[in-house]
Amino acid sequence: MATKAELENWIVDALGDAGRELSIVDVARHVWEHHEVELRASGDLFYTWQYDLRWAAQNLRNDGVLASKEGRRSGGWRLR
Repeated sequence: MATKAELENWIVDALGDAGRELSIVDVARHVWEHHEVELRASGDLFYTWQYDLRWAAQNLRNDGVLASKEGRRSGGWRLR
């Protein structure tokens, strides 16, 4: 069963596997392709995981793991 805390690791995994900046859609696709079973078994998180993924990315930005958006409202996610 997946938890919100695991989403941060999954974002880092997706970006690390790609080796480049990814769009939120590409990160979500990677998470779904690699963790569908866990997401389906995660109760309410199954219905909110894409929203929660965005908050997990913000936490990673705050912790210095993801690069800052530098004032951009849109754009891809990349490791720092």
